[in-house]
Amino acid sequence: MFHGSIVALVTPMHANGDIDFSCIEKLVDWHINNGTNAIVVAGTTGETPTLAFEEHLAVIRRVVDHANNRIPVIAGTGSNCTHKTIEMTRLAMELGADACLLVTPYYNKPTQEGLFQHYQAVAQAVPIPQILYNVPGRTGCEILPATVARLAHHSNIIGIKEGRVESAKEILALCGKNFDVYSGDDITAVEIIKAGGKGVISVAANVAPQAMHDLCQAALTGNDALATQIHERFTPLFHNLFIESNPIPVKWAMQQMGLIPPGIRLPLTPLAANCHSQVKNALIQAGVMSATATA
Repeated sequence: MFHGSIVALVTPMHANGDIDFSCIEKLVDWHINNGTNAIVVAGTTGETPTLAFEEHLAVIRRVVDHANNRIPVIAGTGSNCTHKTIEMTRLAMELGADACLLVTPYYNKPTQEGLFQHYQAVAQAVPIPQILYNVPGRTGCEILPATVARLAHHSNIIGIKEGRVESAKEILALCGKNFDVYSGDDITAVEIIKAGGKGVISVAANVAPQAMHDLCQAALTGNDALATQIHERFTPLFHNLFIESNPIPVKWAMQQMGLIPPGIRLPLTPLAANCHSQVKNALIQAGVMSATATA
């Protein structure tokens, strides 16, 4: 349903932590004008753990309204409470989101049967396309390919964001071509697409939307040489955007590029000074930032 480069959009904030809604609109326009294929709003990169309930909805509303059907919008609505997930997913649907991204329930560490029942309950309650989101390094909870295969039979569950190549391949083998698999990690995007994936939910697209579009388009159309060329040029950036916890490095990079103000909310802190040159050099090597830019 959604193919190509899907940006995991940051939530721009002023220095005092207030959300910069006018900047959100500018970012939406920038992505539309630079080839991004869809926007994930209020995901991990959007700092949802520190957004109040009303802020979470307000960010989704602003992106959906400003996009105005020019680009698909996927809202992050998952939580570690099934009732809250259903409520947020329903509200996102009512706001006009095209789909929802549902992270595995974090901290309470459900069993595979608990994960199955959680996702099934959301899918049965809210008639909107839903994408599962597996990120055990953050959640302490992993949804196994066999459980994904059980859930893939539900018509509202259309795909999964999975960063690990072997898991993605196993899911593709179990679920078939009608279930969409998206790389959840820029570094694995080309390999997962070549294995049958539909695209990437990308952090790097925040700073390089056109290049990530081109990488995905090349991989999806079998232009392996171009996909590999872009991948190799961006590999240092892919790594350095995780030199500290996401979205710390990407927000710093976007600030240096003049795209967003400097705000980030505790417990996340601004990028450590000893990491600045490493991230800047990766931006320069990728062709995203000029060597003369001030950092």
